[in-house]
Amino acid sequence: MSEDVRAAVIRAPGELHVEHFSRPAPESGAVLLRILYSGICGTDKHTWQGESRQYAGTAHERDAAYPLICGHENVGVIEAIGPGPPPLDELGRPLAVGDRVVPTANVTCGRCAFCLDSRYPYYLCASTEDYGNSLSCEIPPHLFGGWAELMYVLPGTRLFRVPDELDSQLAAMTELLSVTHGLDSARALAGASGRGLHTGDTVVVLGTGPLGMVHLLKAELLGAGQLIAVDVLPARLELAQACGADVVLDAAALAAGELRAAVQDATDGIGADVVVDCSGRRETFREALALARPGGTVIEAGAFVETGRIEIDPNQDICVKDITILGIGGDELGQYAASLRLLARHGERFKPLITHRVRLDEVGEALELVQTGAAMKVLVTPNGAAPA
Repeated sequence: MSEDVRAAVIRAPGELHVEHFSRPAPESGAVLLRILYSGICGTDKHTWQGESRQYAGTAHERDAAYPLICGHENVGVIEAIGPGPPPLDELGRPLAVGDRVVPTANVTCGRCAFCLDSRYPYYLCASTEDYGNSLSCEIPPHLFGGWAELMYVLPGTRLFRVPDELDSQLAAMTELLSVTHGLDSARALAGASGRGLHTGDTVVVLGTGPLGMVHLLKAELLGAGQLIAVDVLPARLELAQACGADVVLDAAALAAGELRAAVQDATDGIGADVVVDCSGRRETFREALALARPGGTVIEAGAFVETGRIEIDPNQDICVKDITILGIGGDELGQYAASLRLLARHGERFKPLITHRVRLDEVGEALELVQTGAAMKVLVTPNGAAPA
């Protein structure tokens, strides 16, 4: 069937056009997905700004592959399936045309050491490809991102069935929520030692954009006793407070020493048990180390894109304080199904994070808007407003 497919294409930093592509026929094992919603991620903001170095220090360090159809936080309806056996969902059940699914943000080979050993993050696969990041739309069949009416899902991509009761808009936040697995790791540490995240602990979140907010909400669901939100944008702090933060701190109005004093005051002079850095800026990692109590845990979840280096004193900042650092490089495969279930049960808590829905021809303006803090989670609706 011939069809003209529209997509928002970032040709270069700061340059976006809505372009037209031919509808592809999926190969064996591939799926064509009609996108309902696709989120604008912090990584997409960096791509728009030209900060495009990803996986720095690994074997597949690379720059974003302009021109790109971005969008890796996706939910859609299966439009067509390639010949051969149908794809399977997370429980091994066959999927069919018309099923609503969330695809993973990455497609991996399934055969290398990083794929076969569960100790490694799946995105470290020796031949991983990232939807909306590494697959240029100059490569046929072109539609490798969610900012398009149809998305081409490559063979081997894991697909997760969306629960019937879950709103599609919330389902689009599945990949984002799967990046909060650092909190699960911190919780696991608590079972084996005095480290990590215990019930009743104080959690500080640095940067309360979408990534920071899902960490804030999940920390509460995991039993945090006190939540402290830090940002430079008052509107974000207002939302954090509305969503349950006990203390909100405007970092723009506080010098570094004053911010640390404020956290000390809120924790009886001890410091935070867990600090989650979601700012996406390198400078705040040093601050995260300073805000953690002796023996505390720092989760660095916002530094996926290379933005430069900072100087720290490993003795004073880490060793003497006995700090545990958890580095989070992206989503975790095992978190997708769990995140869908969590969103289905606690969706009302997460709904306030979705502030804007935009058409394909509005994506450029939306990318500028998210730089200002006037928006939280922005969803692209390539096919118009979708039903729940």
